[in-house]
Amino acid sequence: MTSKSISFETRYNIPKPFLKWAGGKTQLLDQFAPLYPREFNAYHEPFVGSGAVYFHLRSLKMNGTLNGSMTRAYLTDCNDELVNCYRVVQNGVDELILLLTKHKRKHSPDYYYKVRSQDPTRLNDVKRAARLIYLNKTCFNGLYRVNRDGQFNVPMGRYKNPAIFDEEKMRVVSQSLQTAHINYSSFKEVLNKATSGDFVYFDPPYHPLSKTSNFTSYTENNFGEQEQRELADAFRELDRKGCRLMLSNSSVAFVWKLYEGFRRERVKATRLINSKAHKRGKISELVILNY
Repeated sequence: MTSKSISFETRYNIPKPFLKWAGGKTQLLDQFAPLYPREFNAYHEPFVGSGAVYFHLRSLKMNGTLNGSMTRAYLTDCNDELVNCYRVVQNGVDELILLLTKHKRKHSPDYYYKVRSQDPTRLNDVKRAARLIYLNKTCFNGLYRVNRDGQFNVPMGRYKNPAIFDEEKMRVVSQSLQTAHINYSSFKEVLNKATSGDFVYFDPPYHPLSKTSNFTSYTENNFGEQEQRELADAFRELDRKGCRLMLSNSSVAFVWKLYEGFRRERVKATRLINSKAHKRGKISELVILNY
């Protein structure tokens, strides 16, 4: 294979997110780069989602613009399907690629809904991960949403030829996860893990911009005002411990009030998951920092 057939990112082993994720941070990375601390010990991401910030930090470390250590990274989430997927990409990428190839070959409306109807608890870890990636890349807007019973319920998207996965990029991601600790847990677990000098990035489900825009169903458990307050309490506790902290959320009065006394920056994001086209576009988001 010649170098012309390999992307710049793959040739230099630069990892990129392998999942679409509502609220994913890929489009904000250029705005985030000057906000990161340049030096830190371990890295913690309690709401890992698409992992865009983790992968970005690794790429910055590789090109020498970041002095922080990425050899000790703790990636956690309370979505057990997502955590299982990361672990399989980390430790079982060969078998995963075989199953994704099968999904790609068989993709059709009938096949999509057949896979969607499967009970993931009856599948082994690799099949669960392949199912999640397949549904994520072929469902409407890449939206991860479950009902109260924890069942994935997003309809199929209108894609002519969905790019379900890229084998080379998947292997680069797998390599980038080799030293990461990946666990299923509440964000509160970071209080037991992070120590002075560590960098913690929080990307929780955003507080809704309005009562009608509420979307917190990444798991069967919602993330409401009480959880936002508990997260702010955890942020303050970690600040007292000497951690370097960065948190993303919606730019609304409730969130501004929660983080009074800390540095607050606005970034601009394009959000596309609103069902009404005229309500999509650039919106301000908030980044909270304690440094």
